[in-house]
Amino acid sequence: MEGDCLSCMKYLMFLFNFFIFLGGACLLGVGIWVIVDPTGFREIVAANPLLFTGAYIMLAMGAMLFLLGFLGCCGAIRENKCLLLFFFMFILLIFLAELSAAILAFIFRENLTREFFTKELKKHYLRNNDTDVFSSTWNSVMITFACCGVNGPEDFEAVPHLPPYSLEKAMPEACCQRELQSREGMIVNKEACLAGVEKFQNRQGCYSVILNSFETYVYLAGALAIGVLAIELFAMIFAMCLFRGIQ
Repeated sequence: MEGDCLSCMKYLMFLFNFFIFLGGACLLGVGIWVIVDPTGFREIVAANPLLFTGAYIMLAMGAMLFLLGFLGCCGAIRENKCLLLFFFMFILLIFLAELSAAILAFIFRENLTREFFTKELKKHYLRNNDTDVFSSTWNSVMITFACCGVNGPEDFEAVPHLPPYSLEKAMPEACCQRELQSREGMIVNKEACLAGVEKFQNRQGCYSVILNSFETYVYLAGALAIGVLAIELFAMIFAMCLFRGIQ
């Protein structure tokens, strides 16, 4: 009976590590896609140090999970105590790091409000100054998502770095409609856009556009994160049980 239980534990351990292996492969793939994607995310990530760091953290985490899943599968099938102990210690470190990141994200969630982004835009935005990281990032976001400002074009009325002209003249070129939603895309009618012709402008705020675009993926990512944490917890339990059961 004890041998059957150990055998069952071994294959369950292999199954859980296989899912960790797949999860690491997915994270690795998403991280690579974000960095090399040609539709605009690459230049946004490159222009923003925080996103740049986050993308490479995702790559590192994916590679680590990929490796640990592989080691866990090998340790379970071959009943190798050293591999199992190595797997347990590193999966514990990853589990604690992910849990800490989730707690920090919950604590600082107020920094992702509409009011916060509006305040930062009005304070730091320099319109078409692509040498400024903040402005270049915002221009890339507005071009990629075909949106304007946080709430709409009216956000640029209070931008202190622009002359106190009318709303239309204060609108940056990034808010103009383009044939292709990228920096290489030609503006449909630049003169009419900057003169205030609304049909040549992107009037919808970026906050709503991005929120609607990623709402489904946010819930999916949250559910996936909870699932990964649960799998890692069970994998650690099975690893320790298998470690103690191997003679």
